[in-house]
Amino acid sequence: TPLYSSAASDVYKRQSGKSMKILIVGPSWVGDMVMAQTLFVCLKQRHPGCEIDVLAPEWSRPILERMPEVRAALSFPLGHGVLDLATRRRIGQSLAGQYDQAILLPNSLKSALVPFFAKVPTRTGWKGEMRYGLLNDIRKLDKERLPLMIERFMALAYEPNAELPKPYPQPRLAIDEASRAAALARFGLSLDRPVLALCPGAEFGEAKRWPAEHYSKVAEIKIRAGWQVWMFGSKNDHPGCEAIRERLIPGLREESVNLAGETSLAEAIDLLSAAAAVVSNDSGLMHVAAALNRPLVAVYGSTSPQFTPPLADQVEIVRLGLDCSPCFERTCRFGHYNCLRELKPRPVIEALDRLVADPVEVQ
Repeated sequence: TPLYSSAASDVYKRQSGKSMKILIVGPSWVGDMVMAQTLFVCLKQRHPGCEIDVLAPEWSRPILERMPEVRAALSFPLGHGVLDLATRRRIGQSLAGQYDQAILLPNSLKSALVPFFAKVPTRTGWKGEMRYGLLNDIRKLDKERLPLMIERFMALAYEPNAELPKPYPQPRLAIDEASRAAALARFGLSLDRPVLALCPGAEFGEAKRWPAEHYSKVAEIKIRAGWQVWMFGSKNDHPGCEAIRERLIPGLREESVNLAGETSLAEAIDLLSAAAAVVSNDSGLMHVAAALNRPLVAVYGSTSPQFTPPLADQVEIVRLGLDCSPCFERTCRFGHYNCLRELKPRPVIEALDRLVADPVEVQ
């Protein structure tokens, strides 16, 4: 391919005798950051001695610190969509001379500026927003050949059009038991009963959120079966989690706890690792739960598991597959949200029962 430069080709030939240093420009969403680990694994398989640093928003540090393939998480101070050319130039210049290759996961022009200012010899990424000149190893994406997001990430570890090795790696976050114990102690939580974790939020929009009354019914049935329920999410998800709790009758409500907006992301990850099972919308926390290898029921509405499925050993996908879905819209164009409202609790409960006939022990 003419887009693949000779400078890019050299990086794959000259690194047999030394430690290759790679800068990853990371994505801006939790789920995408989790899935990016598939690229890191591929790089480590291809260049066992390579050192991988990830330039990404500060919020992503708890995820990156739990990925053994990553040497360092480099905090990027600018918010999503902010140009601030001077800051990007300053960061790039501070990184000059430190890396053999930069791999860009976002497709924006802005994301290519720091590696360009850093004068990284090989700058790899998909064509995206007309990044000629900024990238010198620029790839043209064939969406039919690489339908999954992880495939698009993984492909950047290899020469253009190379066959990806199978089976594909799955993201796996490492958990420190002392860190998890500290989180349990801070929130006064006990593992005396199996934990059902609910992740009812989705930053993407309402068209990804299964209704509170459905989540509440699942919670009720599992609590009556002797489980406890922990709910996770951001501060914005706190009211939605309260709506789930409020639908539980007294006596059952006390067996649930709303942790949305109360935990840090690091604490949420550690506490999710203690769950016997997880029910989640298609969200960043869904991918976190999958990377923790928790038995997971993923509820899909406006989006599709054909692009960003959860990658774990024990996963059940529940969706209706209406004619109007997947639409990938943040809000329902028809206003009815039937792809989620008409998806009743019973299929989710049955999926949970198939996954966890007997509660699994915390690993």
